[in-house]
Amino acid sequence: MGQKTSPIGFRTGITLGWQSTWFAPKADYGNLLVEDQKIRRYVDEKYNRRMPRGAVAKTEIIRTRSDVKVTLHSGRPGIVIGPRGGEVDKLRDELEQMIGRKVTVNVVEIKDPELNAALVAESVAEQLGKRASFRRTMKQHCEDAMNAGSKGVKIICSGRLGGAEMARKETQKMGSIPLHTLDANVDYATATARTTYGAVGVKAWIYKGKFGEKIEPRQPRRRRPRGRGAFGAATANRPRSAPAKDSKGSTQGDKLAKKKD
Repeated sequence: MGQKTSPIGFRTGITLGWQSTWFAPKADYGNLLVEDQKIRRYVDEKYNRRMPRGAVAKTEIIRTRSDVKVTLHSGRPGIVIGPRGGEVDKLRDELEQMIGRKVTVNVVEIKDPELNAALVAESVAEQLGKRASFRRTMKQHCEDAMNAGSKGVKIICSGRLGGAEMARKETQKMGSIPLHTLDANVDYATATARTTYGAVGVKAWIYKGKFGEKIEPRQPRRRRPRGRGAFGAATANRPRSAPAKDSKGSTQGDKLAKKKD
């Protein structure tokens, strides 16, 4: 039996903060919890399930006595904010009408989308929904995360991959991911790809180093251009050696030409 736990829940309250910050008496706790879930579902449906996608990875909620402060972490803040902040005002009015409280909406830009597990998982799920090759998609996102400065990344896809009759699980991993180290900054998220042949689940882990460490992007490796030779450009561009000569200074080709004459 696997002894697995979510890396986010494992670190919440220790090295990670809470995504909902408020206090309520026992009688109101359940109602406020349902309100939080309604807000998150509405934001996800509005910005992650419709075009144009706003790429909202996380929704933080802070409550005071009378009002609610909602912070959206987005990879495309321009789409969420809209022209002259019109979309934010519209979202604020919709949330106030839905929960009946005063709402303040803030938008925070995610500077490195390749290092955000939620955006990576959603991107893989979107590619799978467009019938892209799952192996190529997983490998490409892993390489992008490593080039962006992560120390380890793992992506798992489960389901009827490629439309196969039998469901299976495929894993792509690069670097290391210390799941048991509380001081390790490991981001984790899940997504679902709704394909014509069934649902495919996507899980993503991204290890960014210890908390407080600066993330430095790496230079991607340059691939050597392929030449016409069997061993690439190095062989194709190598100058050919001169034909061997015997003691009289004649080559094998000269001898064959004399025999024909």
